[in-house]
Amino acid sequence: MNPERLVAGLDIGTSRTTAIIAEAVGDSLNGSLKILGVGNARTAGMRRGVVSDIKETTQSIQKAVREAERMAGVEVDGVYAGIAGEHVEAMNSSGVVAVNGDEVTRSDIERANEVARTQPIPTDRELLHAIPQEYRVDRNAGIRDPVGMSGMRLETEMYLVTIGSSPALNLRKSIERAGYKVRELVLEPLASSFAVVTDEEKELGVALIEMGAGTTDLAIFHEEKIRFLGTIPYGGAHVTSDIVHGIGVTQADAERLKEKYGCAYEPIYERSDEVINLPSTVAQGDREIKRELLAHIIHQRMDEIFGLVNQQITNSGFAGRLAAGVVLTGGASAIEGAAELASDVFGTGARVGSPAASVGGLSDAVEAPRFSTAVGLALFGAHRMSLGAAGSAAAGKRKAMGSPGMDKIAQRVKTWLQDFF
Repeated sequence: MNPERLVAGLDIGTSRTTAIIAEAVGDSLNGSLKILGVGNARTAGMRRGVVSDIKETTQSIQKAVREAERMAGVEVDGVYAGIAGEHVEAMNSSGVVAVNGDEVTRSDIERANEVARTQPIPTDRELLHAIPQEYRVDRNAGIRDPVGMSGMRLETEMYLVTIGSSPALNLRKSIERAGYKVRELVLEPLASSFAVVTDEEKELGVALIEMGAGTTDLAIFHEEKIRFLGTIPYGGAHVTSDIVHGIGVTQADAERLKEKYGCAYEPIYERSDEVINLPSTVAQGDREIKRELLAHIIHQRMDEIFGLVNQQITNSGFAGRLAAGVVLTGGASAIEGAAELASDVFGTGARVGSPAASVGGLSDAVEAPRFSTAVGLALFGAHRMSLGAAGSAAAGKRKAMGSPGMDKIAQRVKTWLQDFF
C-alpha cells in the first residue's frame, strides 16, 4: 500500500455519515479504487442536507472516519466531502475569445473557459464546479475538443454549479473541527454518477435519482455532460414518517420494518396473504398487519416523490432524450420494488445502481446503494490525484523545455471538470 495514493470520501447525509478510505490504483484514464476501510455513524446535526448543529455533525464525522481508519489500518488527514441540498443552483454561461494564430490551442480553450467562469455570482453564494459543455469554432457548433481546428473565433458553453456560502462554510467548519482537511467539496449527485452511471449511459441520456433521507437529488446527463440539476425536499425519512403514522409504531421500529419488509411497488403484494408481526406494547398488545398495507403506505409516498422528480425532468426539456432511462441510488432506493415503480412513473427503463462493481478491495462492504456517494467521492479524489501527478510530470517536462506559461493551465484543472467527461 502506498500512503501517497490514499484517498478518503466523506458523505454526510441527513440520517447517516459514511466514510470510505481507499487506495488509488492505475492512472487517470484507467484508474480504479481499492477499498481499504468503511465507517458509518448516525447523523444528528443535519437537516435536508444542510448542517443544523456543528457539534453533532463534527461528532458524526469523527466517528465515521475513525471507524474507517481502524478498518484500513491507516490514518488520513484530508477528505473529499459531498455537498447537496436545496441551496444548490446551476446556470449556463458562455465565453468568447479570438484565436491566437491559425489553430485553436489549449491556451485558447483556457482563456475561453476563464471568460465563461467569470459570470457574476451573488456574494452569498460560491462557485462549486465549472463544467465545459461544448465549444463552437466560428460557425461550427457541438465541438467537444477544438484543439488543432482552424478558426478565428472560439466560444465555450459552460455549466456553473453554485452553492450557498453559509451551508458550505458550516460543512467545512464541521469537518475541520473533526480534525480533517477539506480537500474539495463535490456535488453529491455528480460524485455518485462516477460510481454508478456508465459512460455509455451518460452518452445516451440518463437521469440519476439519488434518494437520501431528507432530500432526493436529480442529475441529468446527455452526450456525456451534466445538463440539469434539481432537488426535491422529500426522501426516505418521509417514507419512515408515513409508516409511523400509518400503523402506529416508533420511528426506530418503522425504519426496521421499512428495511426488512418494505416494498415500493404495491402490485407485488396486492394479492398476498403474508402478515407482519408488529412490535407489541402494554397498551396495544400483540398486533399484525398484512404486508400489502405496508407496501401501500410506501408506494404512495415513493410515487409522490417520483412524480415531483418527473415534473423537473419535464421542465428540463430532456424528458424525451433519456435513452438510457433512470438510475436510482441512495439509501431509499434499496427498497424492494423501487425500480419497478420508477419504470412505471417515468415510462422508461430503470435500475438501482450499486458502487461495488466499480471498485476492488473490500468491495462487498460497499454493495448497497447508500454507499454510492462516498465511493464516488473517493473515485473523484483518485482521479484528481492521478491528474495532479500527470500535471506535475508534464510541468517538469515543460520547465525543462522552457514553457512556464502552461503551468497556469495545469493549476486551473482543479476548478474545471472537463477532464472528468
